[in-house]
Amino acid sequence: MKDVVVVGAGPAGCSVAKELAEEGYDVVVYEKRQEIGAPKRCGEGLSSSAVDNLGLDIPEYCRMQSMDGALVYSPNGDSVRIHSDETVGWILERKTFDKWIHSDETVGWILERKTFDKWMAERAAKAGAKVRAKAKVVDLLPENRGVVVEIEGERKKVESRMVIAAGGVESLIAKKTEVKDQSDLEVVDSGYQYEMVNLDLKDENKLELYFGDEVAPRGYVWVFPKGENKANVGIGIAGDLDETAKHYLDRFIENNERFSKASIVEVNSGMIPVGGLLENMVADNFMAVGDAANQVNPIHGGGIREGIKAGQIASEVASRALEKDDTTKEELEIYNHMWWEERGKSLRKVEKLREVLEDLDDEDLNYLAKKLDGQDLMDFTQGKRLSKLGKLLLKRPKMIKSARKLL
Repeated sequence: MKDVVVVGAGPAGCSVAKELAEEGYDVVVYEKRQEIGAPKRCGEGLSSSAVDNLGLDIPEYCRMQSMDGALVYSPNGDSVRIHSDETVGWILERKTFDKWIHSDETVGWILERKTFDKWMAERAAKAGAKVRAKAKVVDLLPENRGVVVEIEGERKKVESRMVIAAGGVESLIAKKTEVKDQSDLEVVDSGYQYEMVNLDLKDENKLELYFGDEVAPRGYVWVFPKGENKANVGIGIAGDLDETAKHYLDRFIENNERFSKASIVEVNSGMIPVGGLLENMVADNFMAVGDAANQVNPIHGGGIREGIKAGQIASEVASRALEKDDTTKEELEIYNHMWWEERGKSLRKVEKLREVLEDLDDEDLNYLAKKLDGQDLMDFTQGKRLSKLGKLLLKRPKMIKSARKLL
């Protein structure tokens, strides 16, 4: 019997597997895809602060491009350039709004998930975990004491003391427990992305983000540079719209001349959880981490940091429970409390912000663009200083009710 079966070899699953293997537990990780990290379902961005917080030493071959800021575009024709090393001011120019968060230091990287995820899996394997790609877990054993896994057409039962679901937002295993219901389209965005080359980039060290109802309803378009004239160009929109994410992304590209000579070398799509944070992520002999537990930032949908951090917290709780030989729900519920204290409360604030932003139309966004600076945007995505946004929205009569959620 194994100590732990981890379902999914993404950052969350490999994080928890590595930590438990280092504690001496017998861990196996099953990944349904034939190649770990491919196809990617991610814009591939990760901040330097997240890297430091997680204690990661990511090798250079996993880092495609360093980032020193962002260009954020609102729906209207105003343009604002903001330098963090200057007195904040407004300089109007051109017919697009671009908010430039500028720094001479690296604030993040665009990764190559195909190599980053494999690196994470290699770390888990070197720690002692057994990792197996092209191994699809199709069911749980009674009392969550193991799984039924299909490998090369053969099904077998693998018994274990615990099962940890880390298989993404569609996690079949999490939905087979009391932990997660069927996906609610209200809190799941639809994502579509092209990796493009021969692309005219505005700045190879800046993220580009585009907002507006015409561009991306309840979402945004992103351009994440991956080197010279190369970038991930993608979109995330509400999951319950009549038109598809691909439709909006294709229209955005067609309407921008600088994409005319670009080629598409990879296509990715998938669902992105943007809310629905779970109060409970455990059952008897069972835990869920990462996207399988909706552990993402509700504003931008980023899940790498959240998944790895959840894996670290879950491994600490699981190790303690295994040592006590008590993996009941009552014992594992410590994970719920620890995660909510460390990440959940701040993400809940961000979720409230997302709910408010969904009520804004393009006119409201344009208004806010004239009142906020780059530091505001960075703070808001972390659930900080939301009262400033609330006070601004109080000046918009139709937004008073929404604004009060942030005060």
